[in-house]
Amino acid sequence: MFTGIVQGTARIDALADRPGLRTFTLAFPPGFCAGLEIGASVAVNGVCLTVTALRGADAADFDVMQQSLVVTTLGTLAVGDRVNAERAARDGAEIGGHPLSGHVDCQARLVQLRRPENNHVLRLAVPAPWMRYIFAKGYIAVDGASLTVAEAGRERDGSGWFEVWLIPETLRMTTFGAKAEGAAFNIEIERQTQVFVDTVRAALDERLGPLLPALERVLAEQGQVLESAVGAAPALPAQPVSR
Repeated sequence: MFTGIVQGTARIDALADRPGLRTFTLAFPPGFCAGLEIGASVAVNGVCLTVTALRGADAADFDVMQQSLVVTTLGTLAVGDRVNAERAARDGAEIGGHPLSGHVDCQARLVQLRRPENNHVLRLAVPAPWMRYIFAKGYIAVDGASLTVAEAGRERDGSGWFEVWLIPETLRMTTFGAKAEGAAFNIEIERQTQVFVDTVRAALDERLGPLLPALERVLAEQGQVLESAVGAAPALPAQPVSR
């Protein structure tokens, strides 16, 4: 498990391909690898990877299977690129963000970047059906960073967008400040919200049966989605919008 608090950025020092597998050699900030062992988990841009070899005091190897290269942005990375990194959480550790599994659900694309004074605003486009789990003031993990959704909008086809506001400290500790419009990000949705939404949908499907698609079409014509109409978003602890 991870907390979504990025501990620093790592540099890709080398890539090696084998059938169905790519090995990443990552160079970490000084001290990041203290106590790191083969078999340990590290979140790399939000993807849970396993240490397969240690290279000196501040570098390690990770094997990434073909499926992960396709589903996540890891397949597009090159030598010299930087990634967000977080060690696995220890028992009893403070969770400054929210619990993350390191299992990416989808990719989102940066469609708008704004820079108001002392802030950095990213608007990310999300494909269907994942937008149904994203609500304003809810949690979202973007490239392994736990962030608060400031605003969210949905399209009739089930896709949509959301915005996150980043403070200077977040930009300092992550790769976000170097991203330009068009960049892709790994997204992990908040599991409690997913379970709640799916439970509501299953209950409605059981009761309404064939009428459910018709209800969804009517709501779509009104610019709404089923989850919002029934108040599917669970109550979440209050947290600041800028992170």
